[in-house]
Amino acid sequence: MVELAAILGVVSVALGMVLSPGPNMMYLVSRSISQGRRAGIISLGGVAVGFLVYLVGTNLGLAALFAAAPQLLTVIRMVGAFYLMWLAWNTIKPGGVSVFTVQDVPEDPPRRLFMMGLMTNLLNPKIAILYISIIPQFIDLEKGNVLLQGILLGGVQILVAVSVNLSIVLAAGAIAGFLARRPSWLRVQRIVMGSVLGVLAVMLAFDNSVTST
Repeated sequence: MVELAAILGVVSVALGMVLSPGPNMMYLVSRSISQGRRAGIISLGGVAVGFLVYLVGTNLGLAALFAAAPQLLTVIRMVGAFYLMWLAWNTIKPGGVSVFTVQDVPEDPPRRLFMMGLMTNLLNPKIAILYISIIPQFIDLEKGNVLLQGILLGGVQILVAVSVNLSIVLAAGAIAGFLARRPSWLRVQRIVMGSVLGVLAVMLAFDNSVTST
């Protein structure tokens, strides 16, 4: 039902998004460095639940919306492309922030860590636009069952995001220390991730295959 090209497209977008500066990554890295890996993992649990909330909520609404007005996929595709380009610029521009530029945060108990991770994700405009404007453009109306396609593609995004975030949480302390001693590597990280997002934005903007009939 979901073609390999769509899955690979979502994987590419998910990687570009999760490795670019954003509230989720900033929060998880800060917690992992200041309070330890366990705190980072608990916080990541809240972030993961936030992804599930977006997955269910947006797909239940989008399934009915696209069935009634399939032309909206074109609008959504362009909005998603413009957002990716904006995110790319904010990553590369002078003064852009790396995901490993960490701010001190106070220690909190597990329940608060989980809830803060959840709310950070739910209130993250980056994730809202990802689910509302970017992932839906990989849905092919001719393949049928829009709801199932949306859930499967969203599941792929969650798998990528949680896996990458977990890896970074476990290695946050070592990575932050390494990059702090090598500021040029921070700039390289921003340039690479920003470039990936920019390429994805152009590809989404000019790829009409997902809305062709």
